[in-house]
Amino acid sequence: MAIEVRIPTILRTYTDSAKAVEGSGATIDELFKDLDARHPGIRARLVDDKGELRRFVNVYLNDEDVRFLGGIGTELGDGDSVTILPAVAGGAAGAELRPHGVVVG
Repeated sequence: MAIEVRIPTILRTYTDSAKAVEGSGATIDELFKDLDARHPGIRARLVDDKGELRRFVNVYLNDEDVRFLGGIGTELGDGDSVTILPAVAGGAAGAELRPHGVVVG
């Protein structure tokens, strides 16, 4: 079963700069294990020691957040698309954005 996985820039060092790779598996967990066999080290960046998605990693199955579908056990089908995105946080408390993108605070 072929599944397209879109890789964020920060993880492309594991995929030889590929923006998307193919993987296989019946669940997100199996897919990540398959990816790790092809791209060693990538799974550790996605899953913690308890086998759960890392807090600052978002994974989408066909544009649906897998945390609301079944987490790492979310089932996959042939032709599905998985997108991995790092969570984005930003801004300092009390900082104020001024014209032209200058942050003051």
